Amino acid sequence: MALSLASAAAAQKPWWEQPLAPDQLSLALRILLALSVLSLAPALLIMLTSFTRIIVVLSLVRSALSTQQTPPNFVLVTLALFLTFFIMYPTLLRVNDAALQPYLVQKISYDQAVAAAMVPVREFLLRQTRERDLALFLRLAGIESPKSPDAVPTQVLLPSFMISELKTAFEMAFVLYIPFVVVDLLVSTVLMSMGMLMLPPVMISLPVKLLLFVLVDGWHLLAQTLVTSFQ
Repeated sequence: MALSLASAAAAQKPWWEQPLAPDQLSLALRILLALSVLSLAPALLIMLTSFTRIIVVLSLVRSALSTQQTPPNFVLVTLALFLTFFIMYPTLLRVNDAALQPYLVQKISYDQAVAAAMVPVREFLLRQTRERDLALFLRLAGIESPKSPDAVPTQVLLPSFMISELKTAFEMAFVLYIPFVVVDLLVSTVLMSMGMLMLPPVMISLPVKLLLFVLVDGWHLLAQTLVTSFQ
């Protein structure tokens, strides 16, 4: 009797070697997928939201002010995140109403929730993407021009949105750069005309640019410009 019990215990496989039931396998795959999505969350934040345009504009404006690391990177990134949440709030609200809440109460399946969540996100991406950039990646992928925006593949939409955001950010930064460049030129010209060649122009232009930025309420105008550029 003892010998038979010992042989049965030896024949029984440990839990990590036992095959999973179909339901357990599906749950394990979903957990693995959720962990993968969480690890890609920073990339998704950059790819699928307004964060790219905002952080690029803020960084270039800081360079135009010649303030080196002021405001620090942490402050700029935090401000960019808050503005991103403000801009993306209507889209996130639609995702919550159409996909998340029905899925939590088990009205729709997981696949249906993902498809419903992508609808408002794709609408936002398409609204901010240039047709020329879409045409570029459609041509590179060897895909014919779709008959409707809904037929644009997601793998084409994402890189098109990214380069569109970068182009728009550089255009906005260029316009914001001009007043500060004018201040630098005026200060350099005045110093040269006065023969003060040994005095670094940045010592004079920096307080002038800061004063100009404060007088025009620069952060207010910058936030307003960034938010309205997505409307």
